[in-house]
Amino acid sequence: MSQTSRNYHAHGGNEWVVGGKLTFLPGALVEGAEGLMDFPTSSGVLLPYVPPSEATTVAALREDFNRFLAAMKAASLMASDAQPDHAVMDPDGPAGTAEATEPTET
Repeated sequence: MSQTSRNYHAHGGNEWVVGGKLTFLPGALVEGAEGLMDFPTSSGVLLPYVPPSEATTVAALREDFNRFLAAMKAASLMASDAQPDHAVMDPDGPAGTAEATEPTET
């Protein structure tokens, strides 16, 4: 039986590839990762209050959902223009930007 490591050095040792789980124990120090976990702060934009749906029909639920979408668009948290039908969201776009890309033929 052979076993392949999912964690290894690459590119002459200049890169450490982690294909498994990476665990930091309490007290561990990480050097050179300044800014790695700096996530964007909130823009301070609050959505207007959208009451919980009390819809009892699909049509009423659709109306509630459309009000929620309108609130997101008004707060600039969602594009107000529709994307082309043939565009798909690629979660692995450049640098994880989730860019819309053209689908590829397979």
